[in-house]
Amino acid sequence: MAEVKIAAVARTEFGKGAARRARRDGLVPAVLYGHGSDPVHVSLPGHDTLLALRVANALLSVSIDGKAAQLALPKQVQRNPVKGTVEHVDLVIVKRGEKVTVEVPLHVIGADDKADRVIVMDQQTITLEVEATNIPAAIEIDVTALGIGDSIAAKDLNLPEGAVFPGEPDDLMLSVTAAKTQEQIDAELDAAVAGDEGEAPAEAEAEAAASE
Repeated sequence: MAEVKIAAVARTEFGKGAARRARRDGLVPAVLYGHGSDPVHVSLPGHDTLLALRVANALLSVSIDGKAAQLALPKQVQRNPVKGTVEHVDLVIVKRGEKVTVEVPLHVIGADDKADRVIVMDQQTITLEVEATNIPAAIEIDVTALGIGDSIAAKDLNLPEGAVFPGEPDDLMLSVTAAKTQEQIDAELDAAVAGDEGEAPAEAEAEAAASE
C-alpha cells in the first residue's frame, strides 16, 4: 500500500471549543502515539485526511510542522454521523519492517454471472499479521469456479507475501448456497401471512380473558 503524505501542525489548544474551531478551519484534531513516545496532539488537513481514510488501514507519512515524517496507521476514526466528515483520529506510530495486526476487508469477485446461487459471507474482514508497509487494501476471493455447496476457508485465501492469518486454517470465510426459487419464496410468504392471521384471534381471546 502506498504511503499518503500528510502535513500536520502541532496543536496547542484543547477541549471541545478548540476542536470545533479547528474543524471550522478545515482541520481534523488528531493524536499521534506509540513506540514509547508521549502522545503528540496535532491538526491534520481535513480534505486530505478524508481522502486518505477512504482506504482501510491507510499508511500515513505524517510530518509535523515540516519536521521528519513518521509512519502511522489510523487506530480509531471518529466521523460525523450525518455529514460523514472526519472529526478526530487516533494515529499509532509504526516502523518499516514492523509487523502489525490489522483487519483487512474481504472482497468477492466473479459472483455476478450465476443467478442460481447465493454467496454467504461468514466473515466481512480477516485479521492479518503483516508488515506495516505491505498491508493489502483488501483480500479478493474469486468465486467464479465455485458451485452450490462449496466454501472458502482461511487456508484457501491468496495472502500477500509475509502476511499471516493468526486463526485456524479451516476458519470459514464464505460459502455458496442455492438461491431460493420463486415457489419457495411464495410458500414462505403464505406461511407468514397465515401465521399473522392465526395470532390475531389468540390475542383477542387473551385480551378478553384479561378483562373478565
